[in-house]
Amino acid sequence: MTAPSEARPGFRVFAGRFRTDRAAVFGAVVAGLLVLLAVFAPVLTAIEGQDIASFHSDLVDSARGGVPLGPLGGISGQHWLGVEPQTGRDLFARIAQGAQISLLVAVCATVVQVFLGVTVGLAAGLGSKLVDTVLTRLADIALAFPVIIFSLALLTIVPDAFPRPLLLALVIGVLGWGGTARISRAQTLSLRTRDFVAAARLSGAGGFRIARREILPGLAAPVITYAALLLPTNVITEAALSFVGVGVRPPTSSWGQMLSTATTWFRSDVMYVLIPAVMVFLTVLSFTLVGEGVRVALDPRTTRLTRKAG
Repeated sequence: MTAPSEARPGFRVFAGRFRTDRAAVFGAVVAGLLVLLAVFAPVLTAIEGQDIASFHSDLVDSARGGVPLGPLGGISGQHWLGVEPQTGRDLFARIAQGAQISLLVAVCATVVQVFLGVTVGLAAGLGSKLVDTVLTRLADIALAFPVIIFSLALLTIVPDAFPRPLLLALVIGVLGWGGTARISRAQTLSLRTRDFVAAARLSGAGGFRIARREILPGLAAPVITYAALLLPTNVITEAALSFVGVGVRPPTSSWGQMLSTATTWFRSDVMYVLIPAVMVFLTVLSFTLVGEGVRVALDPRTTRLTRKAG
């Protein structure tokens, strides 16, 4: 026996409701374009005819400290977003690789947060009172952690030999699972009292099977919604850590790393500051809109109201 389906909409109902939210659709389109930029970064840079490592000293004005030649930071047919001050490296290639790093770290960190949070939340909601108390207090401690400060401390002492994007994802994920755990626990406590769970117990189902077959499907909507809102937060966290110098290391590119370098050029080359800042803004905005759209589309109360109106 499984949980009744009326508590959560099917895919067609979800897709129909999501399409009616113009802001969410706009966010999904922008987020999709950013994902395509990250996935096809090598192809796009090859089409442009550039790479992330080549220096172009002839495209910067050495007499002015390395300011790019030409308008808008050296934008041209050969360099779609211009070039980096002082080095002359292609800015589009670095932005595209930065999209790979930012989205990879954010997605992997979100997966770690969801896995840990759901596991702890299920164990707390289905366990004994002692287990529930201990795990809930652990979740409270995780929520109280200042993620940026602890990430700074951990990332500073880890050797650079460890893959930096993976390390960023693990640190952000391990320190940020508390909210998912609290949501999962609350939903589990609600679902464990339902008739279909009692029927599963009477039929001889064990605790693991009840968690997997009866409780876990009921966690899908709130956890997916929360994960969609965690993703842009993780993008900001990665950018902030790279901005202060403990994120990915050169020559690997990151939007936060570019913004950190750009602070010395904002007067002479505003495009070098503006382009990575706009990319971070669009990423956070688009995934936030998608997350809000998912929340509304998966809201069972809204779904029931739609059925009654029909």
